[in-house]
Amino acid sequence: MQEELFKEVNKLAGELHVSRSKLFAMAVQDFIKKNESKILLSQINNAFNDHPDSEEIKVHRRMKRKQLKNLERESW
Repeated sequence: MQEELFKEVNKLAGELHVSRSKLFAMAVQDFIKKNESKILLSQINNAFNDHPDSEEIKVHRRMKRKQLKNLERESW
């Protein structure tokens, strides 16, 4: 480990009142959580990245017409 990094680790561990090993464990946990979030975000983006197929387009049009009819019946 680089000497400057080692000094920063010792300083931060002291400021947080934890041991160096606890600080490393906290850092690894944080890294794992961030990586899991990154993977989840990528999966969500991939799921929404596709374009609707013809059936989805038909359903969307029907829903839109039905919603417009419902709005026409509403008294504003």
